[in-house]
Amino acid sequence: MKKILGVLTLVLVLTSCQEPQKIAYIDNAKVVNEYQKKVDFEKKFQVKVTAFNKKADSLDKAIQMEAQLFQTKAAKMSQKDAETEYQALLQKKQMQDYQLKAEEQTLQGEGQTKIDTLIKEVKSFVKDYGKKNGYTYILGANDAGSVMYGEESNDITQTVIDALNSGAKQE
Repeated sequence: MKKILGVLTLVLVLTSCQEPQKIAYIDNAKVVNEYQKKVDFEKKFQVKVTAFNKKADSLDKAIQMEAQLFQTKAAKMSQKDAETEYQALLQKKQMQDYQLKAEEQTLQGEGQTKIDTLIKEVKSFVKDYGKKNGYTYILGANDAGSVMYGEESNDITQTVIDALNSGAKQE
């Protein structure tokens, strides 16, 4: 009995000597979405998307006009000439669709690459922030439920956003 009491006392003494761990959490999505570099990128990227959509609409309208013109001319053409012109118009439309699809994929790839880079910047910043401010852990809260509950006093989301954005303005 004395041995058990001695071991329990020793464990109690050792555990009371440890420093408390500093743990906080952030809302991952909020930090990324309110990162000023991401907000700025999305504004610039939206201009590109709008320009692409206008170009696609313009090309589509041009093909539609050609198709209408063809329909009016087709009645006066021989079957063979009409078939040849129809095939040429169809091929033109297919080439246009292929080109637009390639441009769209390039645009999407560019956007995804930039977003991935910004997310890496945020992760790196949070890691450095945690080290500089003495945190043992900074957990990420998200819809998947990695942090199901946390005291509001441990939520450093806005503090991290402010620090992240102040660093972005200095660059």
